Amino acid sequence: MPNHTNNLVHETSPYLLQHAHNPVNWYPWGEEALNKAVAENKPILVSIGYAACHWCHVMERESFEDEATARIMNEHFINIKIDREERPDLDHIYMDAVQAMTGQGGWPLNVFLLPNKQPFYGGTYFPPVKAYNRPSWTEVLNAINDAFQTKREELEQQADNLTQHLHQANQFGMQSSPIDAAIPKEELFTKQQIDTIKENLLKQADKEWGGFGRAPKFPGSFNIQYLLRYYHLYKDQEALDQALLSLDKMLQGGLYDQLGGGFARYATDDRWLIPHFEKMLYDNALLIDVLCEAYQITGNEVYAQTIAHTIQFIKREMMSPDGLFYAALDADSEGVEGKFYTWQKAEIDALLPAEDAQLFCEYYDVTEEGNWEEQNILWVQQPLKQFCATKGMDETLVSNSLTASRAILLAERSHRIRPGLDDKILLGWNALMIHAISKAAAVLQEDSYKQMAVTAMEAVFAYFKQSGSEVALHHTYKEKTAKYPAFVDDYAYLIRALIALQEVTGDLGYFDRADALVKYTNEHFADETQTFFYYTDHAQNDVIVRKKEIYDGATPSGNAIMAQNLLYLSIVFDNKSYQKQGIEMISRLSQTITRYPTSFGVWANQMLQLLHGTAEIAIVGEAYITRMKEAYNCYIPFKVLLGAKSDQPKYPLLADRMQAGRTLVYLCKDYHCIKPVDYIKEIINLL
Repeated sequence: MPNHTNNLVHETSPYLLQHAHNPVNWYPWGEEALNKAVAENKPILVSIGYAACHWCHVMERESFEDEATARIMNEHFINIKIDREERPDLDHIYMDAVQAMTGQGGWPLNVFLLPNKQPFYGGTYFPPVKAYNRPSWTEVLNAINDAFQTKREELEQQADNLTQHLHQANQFGMQSSPIDAAIPKEELFTKQQIDTIKENLLKQADKEWGGFGRAPKFPGSFNIQYLLRYYHLYKDQEALDQALLSLDKMLQGGLYDQLGGGFARYATDDRWLIPHFEKMLYDNALLIDVLCEAYQITGNEVYAQTIAHTIQFIKREMMSPDGLFYAALDADSEGVEGKFYTWQKAEIDALLPAEDAQLFCEYYDVTEEGNWEEQNILWVQQPLKQFCATKGMDETLVSNSLTASRAILLAERSHRIRPGLDDKILLGWNALMIHAISKAAAVLQEDSYKQMAVTAMEAVFAYFKQSGSEVALHHTYKEKTAKYPAFVDDYAYLIRALIALQEVTGDLGYFDRADALVKYTNEHFADETQTFFYYTDHAQNDVIVRKKEIYDGATPSGNAIMAQNLLYLSIVFDNKSYQKQGIEMISRLSQTITRYPTSFGVWANQMLQLLHGTAEIAIVGEAYITRMKEAYNCYIPFKVLLGAKSDQPKYPLLADRMQAGRTLVYLCKDYHCIKPVDYIKEIINLL
């Protein structure tokens, strides 16, 4: 029996359950803890992290499991633990507060609140003794307690100012005045802006190792996507080269699991060699997405193989029995970061025939000394073709040997103690993966992927619905329990996934579901001007500020994806109000997008689309599914694609199109269509 049990023991989040037997008297965020703070007139400590967070585990071992530290926390504070993935709304608010106070952010996030939930002090990781130019955790606790007792008015003034700052930050980057509706969209966005975005991305680019900026390096998939699309439209070789360099170096690096597939969250070095080993569902979804486009442009089979390998990883390690997807795999196993993934040369020599071991170690940079902390992270320093040419080896023989060796090592690795699995199921991240798998199904013409996506979507609507509503959904699901009202990015990603599923299945019912969700999102999340969206539902009352998230970070901004959804569905349903709202959102941010594209990558792609225009492809006739599949044989990044066996008056692009005995393909722009053709290939040059 554990020595301690606190109020987290009834939670389902793996992260919260990890702290359920700390001596700290943790509470989940909720009325009990918040009311207790008011009743006892104590400051609140909110500690935010997530299951795959390495430094969260470190601080728990050093401080939250320590009896003496826990006594200080329990005597002077109401202590609340939050899983940032369950409550991203609270994480966003208090992360912004800490960044405003300190200029830094990260996890674990430790922030101190007045009993009314207003923040007044915070930071990230604090050591158990003074180190790294940081005070010890107990020094912080004692100082906060003293200030709360002796300088209450100062803290309250500081908290009021900080809360006011959080309200004002909602307007950052937005032009204050609405856009004149009479201005054609072609005049709102210019080629000069589009070129400037490309130039600003390339200024940030690492021309040697790919990616953007210095270490730590994140994948930057939205930026890569922009450069691919820019190349496609304007044949700018520099844009293509940087996009492909970024993907190739990630695929060859330790960021990518060379044995099992799947990408880690980020690299801690410039070369992508040393990952932070946690694997997040969303990163893998977003990278599958951009790899599909790279494959369409280049035909490079390495990209197709990586997509397939990554989806194999998802199916093997991150898919629930219901066909939904788990949140993350931890960086640590047996308390050691990366232990599951790294190798000693002697292990490989013992497992493989001598000749195969020598080749494998040479190809993947495995040495006696190791390439990271006396261990070896598998990575590729030369692509296979170049490696074989340099060594004078037969490429097919080398490839076969490496494939066999990887299988042997993967089987051996499966016997190791595995990293922890965060098995909660998040609506938004599942929607990102459904979108990615739908796209992979279309691009690789793989029906099993399509079925994966369909099954997952059916499970979403089976398990995430709020009782009493046909539309409202929950944010998270585990052990047959769905919790917390969904946030705007949940709805935005889900609408986009429904759109993608229609394109790959030809089932127009997905459009109807998407439209119902857009209407719900506008009703419950739109701001006072009916332009942008708040992160939380208007009925949610446990947050001190309703934030508008506009940055594209590790995941896309819900507002950016909603703008994309509105513009797509405005064409499907000929809905002018959707079109106006989508254009308004993008145009009011256009100056900020142009200046800071690495923080507004999804928005930048939509500016590119609005300038270039959207191909409207409508297919009517018995063979419409086959023709829709053919549309993915070429790269058409900006399109609306829909089809049916016969006329469908509900969808204007499919109205009055049918001709008996034929399946016709209509290419339209703003509902003006050229003469229909029988096959997609007949209009390729026009796309």
